Amino acid sequence: MRGRARSRGPQLSGEPHDDMGVGLPRNYLRPCLLLLLAEGTSHGYELLEQVASLGLKRADPGGLYRCLRAMDEDGLVRSVWEPSTSGPARRTYSLTDEGREWLHYVAGSLAQVSRGLTDYRRRYQKLVDQPEWV
Repeated sequence: MRGRARSRGPQLSGEPHDDMGVGLPRNYLRPCLLLLLAEGTSHGYELLEQVASLGLKRADPGGLYRCLRAMDEDGLVRSVWEPSTSGPARRTYSLTDEGREWLHYVAGSLAQVSRGLTDYRRRYQKLVDQPEWV
């Protein structure tokens, strides 16, 4: 099909589509991990399962552990090895005071983004609800 544009995605239905290229912010994993750790100490595997509830359905395990390691080095989380009665020791993560401050800051930033997205959706809906839009 050389020279012809192909349609990719829905025909203005307003429904989400996987191929549209719009989604969560690229660095959304970090605030999700900080929020989960503010709720309680956890280890990596538990965090991997829990981030799905915050919209990260296909989180990369390697990326999650790299993010935790970087946050540990930045002083946002603290990690300790805990022995396990049913297997090898596990690294457990907890939020530091600096991590809590960062969480407050990013929550404010995400609230601004949320307001902007709400306004965008409202304006879009107003547009497509017009009879001449069809």
